[in-house]
Amino acid sequence: MPLVKAFRGLRPTSGRASDVAAPPYDVMSADEAREMVVGRPWSFLHISRPEVDLPTDTDPYAPEVYIKAAENLEHMRQQDVLAQDEVPSYYVYRLTMGEHRQTGLVAAASVEAYDQDRIKKHEFTRPKKEDDRVRQIEALAAQTGPVFLVYRSDETVDSTLARVSESTPDMDVTAADGVRHEVWVVSDPETVATLTQAFDAMDALYVADGHHRSAAASRVAASSKAANPDHAGEEDYNYFLSVIFPHNQMQILDYNRVVRDLNGLDKESFLQKVAENFTVAESSAPFKPATTAEFGMYLGGQWYGLKLDASRIPNDPVASLDVSLLANELIEPILGISDPRRDERIDFVGGIRGLEGLEKRVDSGEMSVAFALYPTSMEALMAVADAGEVMPPKSTWFEPKLADGLVSHVLD
Repeated sequence: MPLVKAFRGLRPTSGRASDVAAPPYDVMSADEAREMVVGRPWSFLHISRPEVDLPTDTDPYAPEVYIKAAENLEHMRQQDVLAQDEVPSYYVYRLTMGEHRQTGLVAAASVEAYDQDRIKKHEFTRPKKEDDRVRQIEALAAQTGPVFLVYRSDETVDSTLARVSESTPDMDVTAADGVRHEVWVVSDPETVATLTQAFDAMDALYVADGHHRSAAASRVAASSKAANPDHAGEEDYNYFLSVIFPHNQMQILDYNRVVRDLNGLDKESFLQKVAENFTVAESSAPFKPATTAEFGMYLGGQWYGLKLDASRIPNDPVASLDVSLLANELIEPILGISDPRRDERIDFVGGIRGLEGLEKRVDSGEMSVAFALYPTSMEALMAVADAGEVMPPKSTWFEPKLADGLVSHVLD
């Protein structure tokens, strides 16, 4: 079984890509999704967030939500808004956000490789979110949310993607956030074979984003296999929709923290405790960390720069991450938050919102203190995955985001 393979993608018909393309299903609230579909009858949000077409009090995990998703998908196919390609293809996918550009490949990735940890994970999943993705895949008989994978830059793959993307794209969409999405269909048998063989020679791929989608695909494959007495291994359910980018083109932004209170401490007592493990200096401007083990802190209308002594940084791929250092040296011992997955006193703010996003949360009185972190590197993520370890929650924020709806994987 190959690591990745070409497939017959379901995608917008000519001229429909801009009508269909939508942000990932999990980056907006239900109310925001409802606003986004106003005047957009063909937005993929009608499939990825079908509650937009149901009463506002509908439970997003109710059976009728998945039924509506299937109805909407079938309607878009019947109206020739979406159509499935005749031959198995790869799809070169380029994202451009300002000066940043990354070019990858839409492919069907092997569930077997995922189960055997050749496609490596770095996060735990939550059962409720995993169950949701399983029900969505089963209702649609398709995978519509791509898993964001990364490969170690490879000359053959990189040069092939560059060559293909020199031509006019088959789909070209600039989203509302200004990110440009370009897609080239690759059905030439020689190019398909070259890419398949190049990926098959790789030791591993890495899940950057989409742990719940990949885990759900594995569960669907297992149940489909058990229900199929003629299982042969090449069925569509043995693969999952993915977009795979080279590691050296990734853009990881900071993933920052805000905390509701100071755990019973006043400002001066809190600063004294922080100074026991960190060098603390007031900053006349918002403090954006320039290196690892350096943190910005916003408290009482004042920015501070925090620096952790190098002697306190362990030689461990997980414990040495900035998110771990902040948690282990400050958030847990001083603020008393030991389980950031469940503790409602802490929240997380993606770096796309900037340092002003942190100031806003504190200045409003909603939160007492904010922390700006240095972004986790792609090398650090791969080191954690290679070690078979798991990163702390909310360690990475990838930008730009993939679009939903440009290519889906039908489970024929």
